[in-house]
Order: sequence, then structure tokens, then C-alpha cells
Amino acid sequence: MNDYRTEAPPVLRDFLAYHETIKAHSRRTVDEYFLDLRNFFRYMKQVRDPSLRDRRLDEIPILDVDLSFVKSVTLTDIYGYMTYLSRDRIQHQNSSISDYGLNAASRARKIATLRSFYNYLTNKVHLLDENPVKDIDSPKTMKSLPKYLTLDESIQLLSFVSGKNSERDYCILTLFLNCGLRISELVGLDLNDIQDEALRVLGKGNKTRIVYLNDACKSALRQYLAVRRPITGRDQNALFLSEQNKRISRSGVHALVKKHLGEAGLDAAEYSAHKLRHTAATLMLQNGVDVKAVQEVLGHEHLNTTEIYTHIDNEALRVAAKANPLSHVVPQKKT
Repeated sequence: MNDYRTEAPPVLRDFLAYHETIKAHSRRTVDEYFLDLRNFFRYMKQVRDPSLRDRRLDEIPILDVDLSFVKSVTLTDIYGYMTYLSRDRIQHQNSSISDYGLNAASRARKIATLRSFYNYLTNKVHLLDENPVKDIDSPKTMKSLPKYLTLDESIQLLSFVSGKNSERDYCILTLFLNCGLRISELVGLDLNDIQDEALRVLGKGNKTRIVYLNDACKSALRQYLAVRRPITGRDQNALFLSEQNKRISRSGVHALVKKHLGEAGLDAAEYSAHKLRHTAATLMLQNGVDVKAVQEVLGHEHLNTTEIYTHIDNEALRVAAKANPLSHVVPQKKT
């Protein structure tokens, strides 16, 4: 398990602690920042030190990286790193048959981490005069529409839930499909987050929002709570429990979603727990819910994040297609 508190040099550790304690970013987010920065400085050390050329990147320590090393990074170094990510970075670290080269979205995330790090050093703690990444553009990414289940497929998924833990699994799927929860939000739910006809949800950036429950959610919760076994210990207040009587994990939720998708005859490789969140957003918008209301339900900070769902089934575009004067011209049968 990576722990930046012992594995990162002070100049990185201060930045990561700032994001964890002041910015209130999740531990998962901070860990991703650490892994991105560790990879970058391992690359920089290997490029600059010929004696490290034959070492595997994950064998190169970074505890000796200090402020002077960080200051020495140039825009040319950043472009060299991006080229390495694009061509030579192994995609799957633990696979012997992995391809090389990260996609644009992965490279963009790593640039965002470097930008955040150097912005912190330049503008927050004023340890640098020049920011080498301030003018760098992020890799252009393809914008694709979210995948989602149709209404009939959603009903099909719920109708095939059976077997052991069926009440728990049905409740989890119902909350995903009706409330559009993130998986981290669902696994973090406690019993006391159920407040009459609403759920108190802890979202990104430790922001709490209230999500109101419809009849389907209330019924599913009642049926699950009737069979939920009482436990003691650290996770006694967790809403959803695993087989080991612990708070259900992200991997546990992913597994049960894939299992029930497969049993319902849906493509488990194409859909996931996050796709059920997309489904909730899409179904709400298709059925007349205002986009601002959907933004509140999903906990999106920016409206443009929500608006992508309005492009999936836009009735105005359907009307526009039918309004074309050629829309009624059909092939004539040849005599």
C-alpha cells in the first residue's frame, strides 16, 4: 500500500498533505496525485542520470527529490515526459502482454496533477518564481456520450435479482438507477444517513447533499433493512454490509453489479456501476426533469458536466430531423 507520508520527499509531502487536510480531497484522489508525481520524478531522475538507464522505473526512489530538483524542471522536460507517456509507458504494470502508450485522457490527468503541483509551489507557498507548466495545453481528448441502460433494460436488470443477498443487491441497484449515486457515495452510506424520505450523501470534496427517495427506493430500503443483520465493531453503522460483516467495498459493489448484469442477459463488459449513474441522469432528463435539478441530484459542481446527458436523447433534435422537407421522401417502387 502506497503511503505518501513515508514514501514522498518533503516538497511533495507538503503538497499532498495540503490537498488532504485543507482542500479536503479524498484519500483516493491524494493517492493518485502521489502516484502521478512519483512516476514523473522517477522519469526525470532516469533521464538525467545515465547510471539509472537500465533500472526499471518502479525501482527508482524519489526521497532525494528536493526543491532545487523541482525548480530545474523545464517545459522541454514536460514535453519529453508526455512523449514518454504517449509512446513508452506500459499500460498495465502487472501484465506481461501489455501494450504501451497511455491514452489522451490518462495523459491529461497527469498533466493536471503537474499543473496543480506547480501552481501550489508558485502561487500558494511562493517557493517558485516560474511555473514551467503554466502555458502547456492538455492533450486533446475525444468526447464520447455516456453509455446507459434504457428504461426496459433497467427494469430487466432489477427483475433478475435473486439468490443470496438479493434484498441488499436489489436495494443497491435501485439507488444507483434512481438516485444516480457515485460508487464511493454508496459504499460510504451509514444507517443514520437515511432521514425519513431522503438520503444524506457525502460527495466529492466532502460536500454533503440531500437526495430525496421515491417509492421504489423507500420500498427497497425497507425490504433490505428488514433482513440486514446487526453487527458490532467499526462498521456497525454501515448501511451496506459484505459477507464478512464489514462495510461493503468498491470492488464488492462492482462485482455484484457485473454479476446481475450478466444474469439479466446484459453486456457486463459494456456496463458498470458508474454506467448506472449515467442511466439515472439520462432517464430523469428524458422524462422532463430540469437539468439544474439533475445537477443537484448528481452532485455535479458545474452544470456543463450534467449537460452532456442532454445530448443523448434530445427531443429538439428529433423534431429538427422530422422538420426537414425531405423527411417524407421515401424510395418509390420500381415497375
